[in-house]
Amino acid sequence: MIDGETSQVRQLLGKNRVGFIGLGNMGSHMAQNLIKNGHSLVVYDIYPEAVAPLEAAGALAARSPADVADNADRIITMLPSSPHVHQVFNADNGIFKTVRNGTILIDSSTIDPALTKDLSRIAEKKGAVFVDAPVSGGVTGARDQTLTFMVGCEESSFAKVKSLLEHMGKNIVHCGPTGMGEAAKICNNMLMAIGMIGVSEAMNLGLRLGLDPKVLAGIINTSSGRCWSSEIYNPVPGIKEGTPSCTNYQGGFASSLMAKDLGLAQSAATATMSPTPLGSLAHQIYRLMMSNGMGNKDFSSVYQFLQDGQVQGEKSPAK
Repeated sequence: MIDGETSQVRQLLGKNRVGFIGLGNMGSHMAQNLIKNGHSLVVYDIYPEAVAPLEAAGALAARSPADVADNADRIITMLPSSPHVHQVFNADNGIFKTVRNGTILIDSSTIDPALTKDLSRIAEKKGAVFVDAPVSGGVTGARDQTLTFMVGCEESSFAKVKSLLEHMGKNIVHCGPTGMGEAAKICNNMLMAIGMIGVSEAMNLGLRLGLDPKVLAGIINTSSGRCWSSEIYNPVPGIKEGTPSCTNYQGGFASSLMAKDLGLAQSAATATMSPTPLGSLAHQIYRLMMSNGMGNKDFSSVYQFLQDGQVQGEKSPAK
């Protein structure tokens, strides 16, 4: 357990302490914003180097998810995928091992809505409340406290979590009962992937036609083709400062995670018999990127992938 605290002190502090598990590209910024807004945090990540900056900012480091649950009455998880979330909650040293009655569990990961509902049922049996609250806005939104939270829970629980989420995001939207936050997120990310591929195709075509990419981007962003992927997160290096395209697509939202989210969307489409032909093609493209060693690059690197002619199996002509 956390060193230097008696059980009585832990119980007292836990009433005002927020737990945070998962300190990756997104979670680290979210946790830092909670500290900046006056919250006392207890944090956990499997990588000690991810925990160190939070400790330096005043957070307490836990030894396991169970340790976090023993020291906080509100716990936020921000993890890569469904298996990671399942493990953090259900393992022998997981959250459900020590979760206390009345604890609010907020999962901001993007996972299978079915798992969300399973975790909610287990939490209810333990006297806790499970809320799914995936986010949109990327690393920039996490850093700047402008994320959109898509929240799935009962109305009474939404009122309890909104004020906390507002210290990490700008738009807090109640989507409906448990699982509806995840449903909204996978729909949004499917569209985001399709949009990024579309912008990348258009920019690549313009470049091959001889257009200056900055001129083309300016036209698109003042015309009917304007969208988030063209204006805020343009995939062409040098168009938009501060985006991963300007740093060789490092950081940001990994293509492997986009492929995962598109897989969730396709599973949902199959289950609901919903036709998603463009979503299916986007899923295949991001899986091809992973096969070509681009899984760790930001998802906007699909521009680089298309520019190199990987889909067609050929290189672009010399410039």
